[in-house]
Amino acid sequence: MKLPVVARSLALVSALALVPIATAGMAQVDSRVSPEFAKLFATYQQVKASYVDPVDDEKLIRGAIDGMLASLDPHSAYLDGSDLQRLETMIDGNYSGLGLSVVMEDGAVKVVSPFRGSPAEKAGIKAGDFITHLNGKLIYGGDLDEAVEQMRGPAGTSINLTIFRPGSEEPIETSVTRGVIELEPVTHSLSDGNIGVITVNEFSRDVGADVFAAWGEIQTEASGRINGLVLDLRSNPGGSLDEAVALSDLFLDDGRIVSQRGRARGESITYNAETMYRGQIAADVPLIVLIDAGSASASEIVAGALQDHRRALVMGERSFGKGSVQSLVKLGSNAALKLTTARYYTPDGHSVQEGGIKPDIRVPQISDPDLERRMKYQLRESDLRGHLINEAQLQDDDLERDLKADPRFSQTAAELKEQGIEDFQLDYAIKTLRRTTASSVALRK
Repeated sequence: MKLPVVARSLALVSALALVPIATAGMAQVDSRVSPEFAKLFATYQQVKASYVDPVDDEKLIRGAIDGMLASLDPHSAYLDGSDLQRLETMIDGNYSGLGLSVVMEDGAVKVVSPFRGSPAEKAGIKAGDFITHLNGKLIYGGDLDEAVEQMRGPAGTSINLTIFRPGSEEPIETSVTRGVIELEPVTHSLSDGNIGVITVNEFSRDVGADVFAAWGEIQTEASGRINGLVLDLRSNPGGSLDEAVALSDLFLDDGRIVSQRGRARGESITYNAETMYRGQIAADVPLIVLIDAGSASASEIVAGALQDHRRALVMGERSFGKGSVQSLVKLGSNAALKLTTARYYTPDGHSVQEGGIKPDIRVPQISDPDLERRMKYQLRESDLRGHLINEAQLQDDDLERDLKADPRFSQTAAELKEQGIEDFQLDYAIKTLRRTTASSVALRK
């Protein structure tokens, strides 16, 4: 099965940096109706009068709105009913379903990433997989929202998925039992040598407070001084901008965290340290931030802030590259616009859009046996049809990976498995912290 790259559209469960704004903040409609608007009205009249079947106003107006927003960028959308409910549920951090982040690519539902610990991950679904059938029914060429709605359902119920995996000769048939996806936004662990690991799975409500609590628990569990900390933001699709600022502020006590610049009045804002939390946690502890192609939006804000302030060493793969802010504009009680209103910039003034955050040390996930095959189909912001262009006019060469052979990363997945290493990137970060000092880990090349 061949799926050529032609067009893509994002699902609601993809990368976000959301800022709610009031309807009063919307621009007033220009009283002068332009000739272009007259064309729209004339088209509406012709369809109402002459289309082969009667068409109600709701269908026509919704289609016009959807087309208008789709022409802007992949992240702007009109939301109502179940669409709006899904977005609000994602921000709250729990729902019943499979636990997948998906996009529509060339008429096929493509998996961006399964959430950690979700039914989808336990069933072996991987990033880059294409879901072609649900319960034996072809969904190729259908509507993404309808596919997402079918995959959701009461916990304990099952759904059969047919998956096309690049590199596999035959489709994969699997049954997944839906569960309550209470995406623990923050989890933590303590590794040998008193190295703490804090994993942030998404930026839903109270992530800053949850990371603060996780740090306190790591200190309690440790047998002595904490010798290093890994902040794992891999496969984190984003979420609340405020929570990204809060998390960054935990590790910074001075300077800018992020700035956003928009066209409308009030959309150009600077967020600084010491606005959410006073002081900083783990002040003398070496810090590594892990990112990958699934780290987007709010994750990139945190990684960029800690990298520019030399507070952390960023390790892993280049991030997704979503450097825009979406404002949620309420339109009555059951509808809203998710509208791109600003671009955001790291403390040093770099735009994340398209290029993403480049790690200080590139570490591939060589413990993944399907790494090479899936890298060919890896999805980033620069791949999305209609994406915003980086103002710095990045060249294609700037977005290419460094694929030069590196002797540090020559082991195979099978060899690593024999050594008990299931997550090479995390293992490499922990070992780096074990052999480093507090003064050297945040120094960038």
